[in-house]
Amino acid sequence: WLGHKVRLTTASKRPAHAELFGPGPVVAVLHVEGTMSDGDSLEIPLVGSKLAGSRTLVRQIDALREDRRVKAVVVRIDSPGGSVAAAEAMTRALERTAKVKPVVVSMGNVAASGGYYVAAAADKIYADKGSLVGSIGVRMDGFGFVDTMQKLGVERRLFTAGENKGMLDPFSPQNEKHKAYAKAMIDQIHQQFIGVVKAGRGDRLKPTPETFSGLFWTGQQAIEMGLADKLWLLLWARRR
Repeated sequence: WLGHKVRLTTASKRPAHAELFGPGPVVAVLHVEGTMSDGDSLEIPLVGSKLAGSRTLVRQIDALREDRRVKAVVVRIDSPGGSVAAAEAMTRALERTAKVKPVVVSMGNVAASGGYYVAAAADKIYADKGSLVGSIGVRMDGFGFVDTMQKLGVERRLFTAGENKGMLDPFSPQNEKHKAYAKAMIDQIHQQFIGVVKAGRGDRLKPTPETFSGLFWTGQQAIEMGLADKLWLLLWARRR
């Protein structure tokens, strides 16, 4: 059937190499999916929502750093961002890991705002052509119900120790001082964001006047601007 003579022998009974010496080295894949939040990661099936919790992910990143079998970490990011504190915690954990083993980011559909903040800590960033990348900016959301309460005839009085204590209270009117203070805080976080990107990308970054303006970019544009290194789909195809 084979077209030439063959010799059949009994299979070896010696133990397999992996069983004899234990499991071999691995490349770990860490998924950062959903809105970044403080606390534990959470999935809400009823609304199709996922939360990428910093407490869960930092714990996992630290474990991968200490695991001697893990020779490199691939971080798969599919997140529009979220909590600044969560993104900062994950970024610092990845920076600690990148000092002892390679850390590579693979971008999914979106790696923006906090998602890109975290990506900047990697040694290499691979993006898809259609990935939404960037949004290097900061925003602060809030609600205001002062007008509604006035229409309902409800009066509320707030007593605080500290003139800015109720600055983000949705039931208190916001004065110009509060608005200026909030703007200054947002600008400070934005400058911190820019610093993380510049430190992570180094000479590869080719900034334009709009790079740090909060705009989204495609994966292809991100590569041209130095926000990413290569297209991961092309890399995968070449290796095949």
